Amino acid sequence: MSAVTELLAALKPRTAEMLAFVEQLVRLEAGSYDAAEVEKVGEALGARWKSLGFVEKRHPLEGRGPQRSFHFKGAGKGKVVILGHADTVWPAGSQPDWGFSSDGEFAYGPGVGDMKGGLAMAWFAVDALVKAKKALPAELVMVLVPDEEIGSVGSRKWIEDCVRDSDAVLVLEPTRPNGGVVIGRRAVGAIKAYYTGRSAHAAVNAAEGASALKAACRAVLALEALTVLPRELVVNVGILKSGAARQVVPHEAEMHVDLRAAYAEDLPKLEADVRAIIADTGDPRVTVRVEGGWSRPLFPETASKSLFALAEGFAKEIDAPIRGVVSSGGSDGSFAGALGRPTLDGLGPICYDTCSRREKIIIASLPERGAIFAALIQALAESQEGFPSPDLPAGIDVRPSEAA
Repeated sequence: MSAVTELLAALKPRTAEMLAFVEQLVRLEAGSYDAAEVEKVGEALGARWKSLGFVEKRHPLEGRGPQRSFHFKGAGKGKVVILGHADTVWPAGSQPDWGFSSDGEFAYGPGVGDMKGGLAMAWFAVDALVKAKKALPAELVMVLVPDEEIGSVGSRKWIEDCVRDSDAVLVLEPTRPNGGVVIGRRAVGAIKAYYTGRSAHAAVNAAEGASALKAACRAVLALEALTVLPRELVVNVGILKSGAARQVVPHEAEMHVDLRAAYAEDLPKLEADVRAIIADTGDPRVTVRVEGGWSRPLFPETASKSLFALAEGFAKEIDAPIRGVVSSGGSDGSFAGALGRPTLDGLGPICYDTCSRREKIIIASLPERGAIFAALIQALAESQEGFPSPDLPAGIDVRPSEAA
């Protein structure tokens, strides 16, 4: 019996246990801005990891739940980092009309796929290795980020420090419905513009007014014209807020702009173009303050090739769907991939409709993807040829801003 087949045989009978732990985590509301609830998720996971002999390290993060990592010294080779996050996109109060549920095939609930399912799966995967008396890597680290869903603004440097000397990084974002695991990610940026003009009565004293909203609207079409889909350049104005009353010239406006790019050489120019358009208010009485920039770097496909080949082999052994996909969305895996660390993302259970009220995971994929995940850790710990370490330049240094 192969390693992955043996692991699947060990995990399948524990599917109900796995699902119960997923339910426990889902019922802990953990919106990024609710530090107390995010901390409860960390406590629940911490109890599990410490029961396996992992040692916890905590770092406070102002206004958020603490940054937690769990460390184990194994008898195998290398340093492997498991990268996950405790927070979800769903704020407090989501549970009363939309809690956890399951129907035998799927499990539903806020954050069930992103990423409560992956967090539960990872613990059971490592527990299966421990129970089978398999050697774990010389250093196995579970990293639990408290603010991933808002761009890991406060955690980026900490994450980079955790993964910088790693030999492999395994990320617990969910597997795509078609079996897709993420082998690369596009760069993600977020820019906020705050316009200030001058209010006045729109009919009685219009000449005295300077519309902040008009200045912002002037920018919208020009910004979105920067989108070049064949080159995977995307600029989207997702939020525009302004106005106090219909008869008042609005003196304030706020605009949020999302950026995506596939090529490193496009990043500086695109940000410069966006800032130039925003700065041209068309009225000297209207000023604008700009915040943000590129928040998640490019995660090049070359950082994942060796790990994907391993995962693909294990998936085929158990007839599990798998394919490599490049995502336009960002994750904390982007930081590891950009540093040139061998990184494979999207290793959690199969999930549909992530970040929507239709979010659900395939229950049977908990042991299935868990077996692949555990087999990866075992293979890396037992590697006789050393760890893959592609000769990659570090990704473009981009500054944190709140973006998903």
